[in-house]
Amino acid sequence: MSNEGKMQLFAELQKIEQEGIGLWLEGLPSDSLGIANAIFVNEDNAYMRDYIYDEEVLKELRFDKVHNV
Repeated sequence: MSNEGKMQLFAELQKIEQEGIGLWLEGLPSDSLGIANAIFVNEDNAYMRDYIYDEEVLKELRFDKVHNV
């Protein structure tokens, strides 16, 4: 992921975070910068987004590393 890609991800997550939506990384609370850095540093790993809704309202966005089985 390029530095531009990292900044785009950070901006996207920062907007979500500012809307009061919780961000999680590997099962732990995180923030937009922490997630962007983790994904940028671990380019060889894939992360899956999991959108958590409550009564049709987005409450959390979770990022979990995809492990090969």
